[in-house]
Amino acid sequence: TLRRLQTSGVRVRSDVLTVIDYTKPSTERRLWVFDLVHTRVLFEELTAHGKNSGDNQAVRFSNAPNSLMSSLGAFLTAGTYIGKHGLSLRLQGLDKGVNDNSMLRGIVIHAADYVSEASLKAKGSIGRSWGCPAVRPEIARRLIETVEGGTLVLAYYSPRS
Repeated sequence: TLRRLQTSGVRVRSDVLTVIDYTKPSTERRLWVFDLVHTRVLFEELTAHGKNSGDNQAVRFSNAPNSLMSSLGAFLTAGTYIGKHGLSLRLQGLDKGVNDNSMLRGIVIHAADYVSEASLKAKGSIGRSWGCPAVRPEIARRLIETVEGGTLVLAYYSPRS
């Protein structure tokens, strides 16, 4: 994906990579941001999934508008904006038919109060989004500023057999 994008003239930063592993439940840290230059982990975080993707475990994914499900595949970080969740980062889906409606759907990385260690301790779970990989408010700005500007985000899931 990275080489294909670079050869097609798309500006891609290759110093940072974000991976979301939806095979893990939302009660575990399942979003990582890797510094590929210094080979270290910059973030290891809780992240929400779409409310229609499942309860604590995401098992359903969609590219359809209004599905309120998370999407899988490769994304490129696009522009930021200030919305109802504060600083938010648009994700441009790169996989036709899998996540290419992400901009239309408003799939973004944003802060959410329902993603917190406190919620996890009190309820045994974190909240769910409308399909966005929402993160803890305390780290949202720093994470967004680290990955904005054309880095890859890979969202993965494999059903357990």
